[in-house]
Amino acid sequence: MRVGAPSYFEPEVLDGTLVLRLGYDGAGFSGFAEQPGLRTVAGEVRCALETFLRRPIDLTCAGRTDAGVHAIAQYVSVPAHHDELAIEHRRWMRAMAALLPDDIALGRVFHASSGFSARFDARARTYTYRIATGDAPPLLTRKVTWWHRLPLDVEAMECGASYLVGEHDFKSFCKMSSAIGKPTCRNVIEVSFEREGALGEEHIAFTITGNAFLHSMVRTIVGTLVEVGAGRRDPEWVLEVITACDRRAAGPTAPARGLCFMDVAYDDGALTACP
Repeated sequence: MRVGAPSYFEPEVLDGTLVLRLGYDGAGFSGFAEQPGLRTVAGEVRCALETFLRRPIDLTCAGRTDAGVHAIAQYVSVPAHHDELAIEHRRWMRAMAALLPDDIALGRVFHASSGFSARFDARARTYTYRIATGDAPPLLTRKVTWWHRLPLDVEAMECGASYLVGEHDFKSFCKMSSAIGKPTCRNVIEVSFEREGALGEEHIAFTITGNAFLHSMVRTIVGTLVEVGAGRRDPEWVLEVITACDRRAAGPTAPARGLCFMDVAYDDGALTACP
């Protein structure tokens, strides 16, 4: 090796940022964030990237998902060298298909400016929660839906959900231990309900977009709206829950398997598709 050349684990000057759009089946993971002794999405992605790039990497995600939560479009940013930014998209796809486990898939690679963060540069995040009702449990979609069994009044749920839109203190929908000493105000931009079908099975899809979300916030919102849809609470109760700023005022937390991280919005021009 020539004098002054970087060794295997001596990074060169970073020239930009690689941004990876990932999808994953969350059933086999203890969440996104790395945890000692547990299988996590970040741990598997880090291992694959370090093998491919042959150096340690600094990984940042757009939003940490809990154990069992899925993703269609999780964005991850990695500070990169000039030669890494020159890697073609086709080569990225082949390498990650070989290095990532079967329950994680690379969807697209982008380039961004130096200092870009998948987390802090995100303007909005979108999640969808899917619920199946009826006497028969879902079969082919059982890993990505919550089987509630009892019928739900979607119109009542829509009415209740309307109180969520705007900037509020969502402390009532946050895991209590994670709210201590931290800001709990968030801005919900849009909510919607749709009846969808997949593989011959129907479900109710609740989609929510916000600037950011608290720990378990979406799942607790869903559990609260299901209380309304099942007729146990009136739609106006959702406003009472928001005002209470107390987790005990809200409904139960819906199961993780029905939740999917769907998209992240960034400023126009922030990301450039890798050629």
